[in-house]
Amino acid sequence: MHPHHLGFSYFPQLIKITLISLALHVRQCILSGYIKNSHNYNMQTLQQQSQAFKIEETERKDYLLEILSDKYCRSILESIMYKPKSVIEITSDTNIPMSTVYRRVQNLHDNKLLHISGTITDEGKRLFMYKSKIKGMKSTFDNGQIEVELILNN
Repeated sequence: MHPHHLGFSYFPQLIKITLISLALHVRQCILSGYIKNSHNYNMQTLQQQSQAFKIEETERKDYLLEILSDKYCRSILESIMYKPKSVIEITSDTNIPMSTVYRRVQNLHDNKLLHISGTITDEGKRLFMYKSKIKGMKSTFDNGQIEVELILNN
């Protein structure tokens, strides 16, 4: 027998309505004080946390910490977080010398932190646009252990 004949076609909608109702109920309980929200998270914060990606490899953690400790890399990532930009636009936005931007963009690309798109202009020049794959990074050092999480950019 086909699932639609058993009334299952409404099942996904029922789950969605139930989850929305549950989320609203939990939110109301937090606001009413029935449930203590010790972290003061709102719904947007919870959604952003679900986009975190934990780094497991020690060598990769070291590279990421080194990259993000560099003020130029941080400025570049901030400049291209929400909109793809060319090296010329990044240079203009950040006041970082173009040669430095090229080196840092290459480093960010090598470490898989950039989306790259490209076109060829009417003059035949290649034009690359760069956009950050990350919005941020969380790192902790606890009892000799380093934890690194990347917050992914949509």
